[in-house]
Formats: sequence, C-alpha cells, structure tokens
Amino acid sequence: MRVVFTGHVIEWRGPSPFYFATVPEEQSADIREVAVTATYGWGVIPVEARIGEMTFTTSLFPKNGGYLLPLRKAVRKPQGLSAGDDVAVEMTVRL
Repeated sequence: MRVVFTGHVIEWRGPSPFYFATVPEEQSADIREVAVTATYGWGVIPVEARIGEMTFTTSLFPKNGGYLLPLRKAVRKPQGLSAGDDVAVEMTVRL
C-alpha cells in the first residue's frame, strides 16, 4: 500500500528524545484498514519511507487513533529537518 502525505515534525521529549512526522487523519484511516494484516505486534506498522532522496525502513507508531513516522537523526540531519517543520513523505506499508 502506497501512501503520500505531508506531515508535521514533532519532538517527543521522553526519557530518550525522538522526532516523528505525524501522519494526517486521511492517510491514517487508510492505514488502519490494513493494520491487522500489516502489524507484527504492539500495533506498529512496518513501512519503507522516502523523504527527499533518502529511503529508509522503520515502523509507524500508533498514537491517538493516528500514526507517527519515526525520524532518526540519520534521516533528519541530511534533510535539515527539525521540530515544527513540514515534511513531504512517500511511504509503502509492508504487508
């Protein structure tokens, strides 16, 4: 399943700070439709994502009925992304 969206970069300040791109409601609803077949546990959804020229694999985290796309430092820094930015994402949910 291919998903394209623009998400807002947020910082989660837990014990170990991390950054995420929020998946908009419309795309989250589409992902929820295939979540049962895609998840490998705990509700996380494996994906291959592309931001700019960088492609990476990760898993979406469920949050308040939507999803968050983790953005590792190795992804954020080359793209110049920080909290508050909007980011264009192309993503494939791995079924």
